[in-house]
Amino acid sequence: MFEIILLIFGGVMMLVIVVPVIIAIILWVKDEKQEEHSVLRNYPLLGKMRYIFEKMGPELRQYLFLNNNEGKPFSRNQYEQTVKSGKYLNRMMGFGSERDFSEPGYYIRNAVFPKQRDEMKADNTRKIKTKVYKMDADNLFSRREHREEKEADPFYLRDEDAVVIGPSCKNPFVVKGLIGQSGMSFGALGDHAITALSLGLGRAGGTWMNTGEGGLSPYHLKGNVDIIFQIGPGLFGVRTKEGEFSWEEFKKKSEMKQIKAFEIKLAQGAKTRGGHVDGSKVTEEIAEIRNLKPGESVDSPNRFKEFASYPEMFQFIEKLRDVGGKPVGIKMVVGNTNDLEEMAAYMKETGSGPDFITIDGAEGGTGASFQELADGAGVPLFSGLPFVDELLKKYGVRDEVKLFASGKLLTADKVATALSLGADCVNIARGFMFSVGCIQAQVCHNNRCPVGVATTDPKLQKALIIEEKSYRVCNYVLSLREGLFNLAAAAGIDSPTKFSRKHVVFKNSSGQLADISTKEKMYV
Repeated sequence: MFEIILLIFGGVMMLVIVVPVIIAIILWVKDEKQEEHSVLRNYPLLGKMRYIFEKMGPELRQYLFLNNNEGKPFSRNQYEQTVKSGKYLNRMMGFGSERDFSEPGYYIRNAVFPKQRDEMKADNTRKIKTKVYKMDADNLFSRREHREEKEADPFYLRDEDAVVIGPSCKNPFVVKGLIGQSGMSFGALGDHAITALSLGLGRAGGTWMNTGEGGLSPYHLKGNVDIIFQIGPGLFGVRTKEGEFSWEEFKKKSEMKQIKAFEIKLAQGAKTRGGHVDGSKVTEEIAEIRNLKPGESVDSPNRFKEFASYPEMFQFIEKLRDVGGKPVGIKMVVGNTNDLEEMAAYMKETGSGPDFITIDGAEGGTGASFQELADGAGVPLFSGLPFVDELLKKYGVRDEVKLFASGKLLTADKVATALSLGADCVNIARGFMFSVGCIQAQVCHNNRCPVGVATTDPKLQKALIIEEKSYRVCNYVLSLREGLFNLAAAAGIDSPTKFSRKHVVFKNSSGQLADISTKEKMYV
């Protein structure tokens, strides 16, 4: 019996030794003869290890080697803060901030005599029924938590502070919260993610959901949420089969109760051009919604064929507003300042123009784009936003238009800074992606999202449980709004709608402070 066991053991050991050697020889011969990779011709095995480590590099850096503030496009701290807000409805932290205070940045100016909680103008009369996680144990090898129901404060704006978009329209858009979801198309995101977002935002109330340029899907309508319908140069959802704008389709959309406004997308942060959707994401359902051919990659045009100047664009906006009876805005990235001055001057001259302008920073962008456009075109949000705000004031038309801001505004302090620099409302995209499960795998462009968010693959989407993630979306919105009221109180104002330039200060790398409201150095 012992001899048999010894024989089996010896055989196994031979396989363990011989098989890897055979595989190594095969790889050696194969790689030495290939002509594509130079390093593999000279060092077949060591070169193979190089490519393996190169492939593993992003994950190794994200989880092992980068500190909590070094990750790109978002640090581990930014990611965790967003996830915890959605999961636990809690933003508490211990032992101090990990922010690098030596770096340049904006800070909210706290008042010597802040507002008390009972002085804040928050509408918390209607509670939100949600679900949050509670930690039972959080040890190295044992982590247990459970989910329980909770009635949460919504932190709506009071009626007198509600933001009214398009007050002169037949159907103005009134919002009781300052934060909504930026444009993310069905197709770029799968139906599970869109449904979870719709249900969560609808549950939170006082917010909105932007369709992105991919058109309106049934999944956007799953929750009772207000919708901004985005119209991109590809005209998806409001086009004919030949690709021309369809007033008939537009009128159908404008008659839908959930659609509260329309947004013409001139550009967005990652795509200062038309959008791109890989053919692997264009399913038959998506093709039907967008009026495309299934499985065919699509690049929408760089700009609209319907207009090529401000007079033509404003005429188009006026007709959309007249036909639809709802507010119409534009989305843009600040770049050519002379062009924007021409727009402001024309608004002053004619008394016409958009009901709202969405300013997207060059750092924004959730989906696929070309590197040169994502990295090089347009300016960041905190540079472009105050410029547009000042320009509209210069020409006396600022009161006629609302400003939406978007571009990596994941946390309440970033939102408060954007409001202080001129925004009336704020759009968030990737924060909501985190809420529905995104782990920054950075494969949004190839339909292989491992957590089922940025993919239309049914097998991968099984990872995303709609009911569970919808509560995280709701909690994230509630948490952000509470954080905004906390910062407003610290600044000595009773509502986040009152943030202005005087409530924010910029510190440069030398420690000097600049008063944003006067553009002067305060002290060294």
